[in-house]
Amino acid sequence: MDALRTEPSATTDCVVVGAGPVGLTTALLLGREGWRVTVVERWPEHYPLPRACTIDHEALRILQAAGLMAEHAGLFEPSQGGRGGYQMRNADGELLRAINWNRTAESGWANTNGFYQPDLEQALEEMVSRLPGVEVCRGWTVTDLAQSDQSVLVTLVATDDETTTRTVTAPWTVAADGANSPVRQMLGIESVDSGFEADWLVVDYEPIVDRDWDAFVTQYCDPAQPATAVNSGPGRRRFEFMRRADVTAEELARTETAWRLMSPWGVTPENARLERHAVYTFRGRWTREWRSGRVFLAGDAAHLMPPFLGQGLCAGLRDARALTWRLDLVRRGLADESVLDSYGSERRQHVREIIEEAVSIGRVICELDPVRAADRDAAMRAQLADPDALTVEPPHPRLGEPSITRPSAGVEGRLSVQGRVEVGGRTSLLDDVVGASWQLIGLDVDPTALATAEQLAWFAELGGTVTSLRDDGQVRDVDGTYAQWFRAHGCTVVLARPDFYVYAAGRLDEVPQMLSALRATLTTTRTAREVVRP
Repeated sequence: MDALRTEPSATTDCVVVGAGPVGLTTALLLGREGWRVTVVERWPEHYPLPRACTIDHEALRILQAAGLMAEHAGLFEPSQGGRGGYQMRNADGELLRAINWNRTAESGWANTNGFYQPDLEQALEEMVSRLPGVEVCRGWTVTDLAQSDQSVLVTLVATDDETTTRTVTAPWTVAADGANSPVRQMLGIESVDSGFEADWLVVDYEPIVDRDWDAFVTQYCDPAQPATAVNSGPGRRRFEFMRRADVTAEELARTETAWRLMSPWGVTPENARLERHAVYTFRGRWTREWRSGRVFLAGDAAHLMPPFLGQGLCAGLRDARALTWRLDLVRRGLADESVLDSYGSERRQHVREIIEEAVSIGRVICELDPVRAADRDAAMRAQLADPDALTVEPPHPRLGEPSITRPSAGVEGRLSVQGRVEVGGRTSLLDDVVGASWQLIGLDVDPTALATAEQLAWFAELGGTVTSLRDDGQVRDVDGTYAQWFRAHGCTVVLARPDFYVYAAGRLDEVPQMLSALRATLTTTRTAREVVRP
């Protein structure tokens, strides 16, 4: 057998198809909870070149929950630059719009960051390899799935030898196998198309002599040649150029074309090393279903978006966290399998809103007609009359419905906050102190004061933690992050889920109802079963 190909176990708790960042993060999150996980990847080695290059604060909080940020925070370069870090300029270089990527982010990390995907994948796989129950099996292609009421039988064929086959049986399978997902095709799941499509040349390079960029990302809305400039991680830069109708995809893909298109920015073979250039078709799509029996879709297998907001990978990591906490509760007997249905309903609408926003920006950038581009510039220029409107916020979608939330004056289903706290003279982000599971947090109140002992015991079994933030207490809100958030939402207590979205928020006397409602939601159709502990 090829030395690069690892033999998969015959049985496991979960098969994850795809060893990209979404698949590896899924395996890492499950493996840290004691799951046996088999990751299968058709390629025998890491893809050595960059693909995704931006990641947001929420995704970094998910990686924090997976343990990665404690060791590898240096992989990420925070957004900086004038007018919020994200700028849209016309052919004359005039600023049309700016998005505030430099804002203070609610997740405790920089709002947007550049990174180098091969380094991230290597770090994730190294962490996965330390977990005794997780195996990464490269060089295997999934060719068939067969489901029963209790399990999925996954048939594998050696990528380099079709005569070598294996089968793996698991209660669950997660397909994080990319935009062309073979698993999605096997399941017959259809996608909804946004109607946006454009070919772009993506050029990654390393500056030999670096220069200061005015923004972290600049979108050049030039009808003669739409382009994007991106800080794509420490020591790396990226350009993207739209294909015009008078240029073939083959011509656009040539090395000399890449250098010619970058030359107006002073990027030449004398001061830069070309790492990769490839033509991609930017699209916006999402699947109608995210679950088929015991098989789930995640990442690009479930959704595809143009990169104008840098949200593709972020959405995939949200999938990983949203799915893994549900699966773990079901496995432990603390939730009925019906909770898994809300994975798709919540995530589909959330990601659809981001895709539609990215497509909207893409249509602005990709305008090739000079007359329509001039009208666009005039309309956007008129919006700049209000200086406060110049820099806008990135989209902040709420979870789709039906969702595992409790009505709470509109804050339910919104992203919660993470700030720095001081405990025993040590300052850390809250998740690093209490863990990234269910969090019941009170500001200047004791969230346990009115809950019953039985409710609190159940919440602890769920993995929940209780925190009281007080200026004179054991846990202190160092920067006032929580005080500001609680004031803004008119509450004193919040109950947040393991994926950091608000289940409920309100007054102290509402805590017993919050816990009762959560328990009922998780176990409404639950039947008696043995609790399985990792």
